[in-house]
Amino acid sequence: MWSQVYNPFGNMVWSTLAAAIPVVMLLGMIASGKVKAHIAAIIALIAAILISILVFTMPTGVALRAAALGVVTGFFPIGWIVLNVIFLYRLTVATGRFKILERAIGGVTPDRRLQLLLIAFSFGAFFEGASGFGTPVAVTGAILIGLGFSPLAASGLSLIANTAPVAYGALGTPIAGLASVTGLDPYLLGAMVGRQLPVFSMIVPFWVVWAFAGWRGMVQVWPAILVCAVSFAVPQYLISNFINPWIVDIGASLISMAALISFMRVWKPKELWLSPKLRTRDDSAATVPVSSVEDALKPTRDEVWSALTPWIIVCAILLVWGSGWFKSLVNPIFTWSYPIPGLHNVVEKVPPVVAAPAKEAAVFAFTYLSYTGTGMLFAALIFGLIVARFSLWRMLKEYGSTIVLLRASLLTIAAMLAIGTLTRYSGVDATLGLAFAGTGLLYPFFGTLLGWLGVALTGSDTASNVLFGGLQKITAEQLGLSPILMGAANSSGGVMGKMIDAQSIVVASTATGWFGHEGTILRFVFWHSIVLACMVGGFVMLQAYVYPFTLMVIH
Repeated sequence: MWSQVYNPFGNMVWSTLAAAIPVVMLLGMIASGKVKAHIAAIIALIAAILISILVFTMPTGVALRAAALGVVTGFFPIGWIVLNVIFLYRLTVATGRFKILERAIGGVTPDRRLQLLLIAFSFGAFFEGASGFGTPVAVTGAILIGLGFSPLAASGLSLIANTAPVAYGALGTPIAGLASVTGLDPYLLGAMVGRQLPVFSMIVPFWVVWAFAGWRGMVQVWPAILVCAVSFAVPQYLISNFINPWIVDIGASLISMAALISFMRVWKPKELWLSPKLRTRDDSAATVPVSSVEDALKPTRDEVWSALTPWIIVCAILLVWGSGWFKSLVNPIFTWSYPIPGLHNVVEKVPPVVAAPAKEAAVFAFTYLSYTGTGMLFAALIFGLIVARFSLWRMLKEYGSTIVLLRASLLTIAAMLAIGTLTRYSGVDATLGLAFAGTGLLYPFFGTLLGWLGVALTGSDTASNVLFGGLQKITAEQLGLSPILMGAANSSGGVMGKMIDAQSIVVASTATGWFGHEGTILRFVFWHSIVLACMVGGFVMLQAYVYPFTLMVIH
């Protein structure tokens, strides 16, 4: 048994600085653009291992086993999702259906700003609700690049748009994870998140269009943005507070897509924004009068349904794959659980991170049939073999080509998950968390940023909630704050860290085929992430201390 050490230097400032070294190295190397992402991840992983062993006194064997568990977790389920999403996308391109989809979306609106709202925000929110774990960015990034958006626009804007829905992703998995470690009612936690995020669901659509087209370009289409935002935020609040936290994204995204498409049939901007690139200083160069744009050759109804077929298959399968009844049906039969020798129940978390000493389980549950990536693979096989009538040999050849294409990205994801897993078992992440917890009256603000940090470290709102949920509850009770408020703040703040976690950035660069430009993407989204996270923290401060916002808090 090894107990975690949170202040190895006897000085929290020095201990916190040491704990921050791996993540600072990782983000710094990626942002520099001079080190390839997979090399940066491997170097940062080596640094994390050395810090864990030499500074935080973690036994060498335990540290190496934790890193190995992270590598495997990086492949399953995260890498498995990315691989099969890109495989399906390549099949749709090979059959010509993706070109038809481009024409169909262009038939709804040729305006790039409105396409961005429909695809990156509303459609992406549906995939977040159905599966999460990188799927929304992979799908929307691929679609946007296929529509002609520049690689930076497709990557960066998909990441920014995939924020407000994240707390309810994968049928409410982050809320379930938060409830499991805090012992709080998931319905109350989901309702409290639903009293925070709808404010930012109103902001993010405007933010995304502003980041793409600038202030002038955003103002020109504000009615459509408002419809998109309201039709998502209001259902997000109502479903989370009066139904349940599991179907929030599914319901809100479907309502938002329907409302936006219906509105665009009766309203059009005075000028169309046709440039697929990010805004320039001369925004007027990107717009043309509506009257000067000829109607594109619209696909027939049969062609549209043909183009939508693979995505309809995906949606149907992922709704089944993400449901609790399906997992409870297949997991007892199709699961291989392997407790990691020398790691399982060897690490012990201790106060003040937890109320009482608790052993850390380390079991790799290979739930291979219920993985979201497996559902994506089934969708690709159904589409390729039955709908497109590809031969088995061609399918195998295309799959092999996809693996070769993604080899560096898969290695990067595995190394990054290894860092996140190692920091969890070594207590490095808890040291960073305790630094935030020591901020007293400002804790509602910094506690929210703790959730942001957790997602930036782990790449998952669920993992961040599991990581820091207990700490949020304990600290809130010590300060006389609502544990439900701070538990929800961890998840709400975490969503803004989703766009800068290295794993999501690699998924975005992979989906858009923009390999080697992860640093450019990180530099583009970083300040958006920081500012939005601080805005969430400020709103939680209002809920904690300022009337009438305090009336929103569930105790």
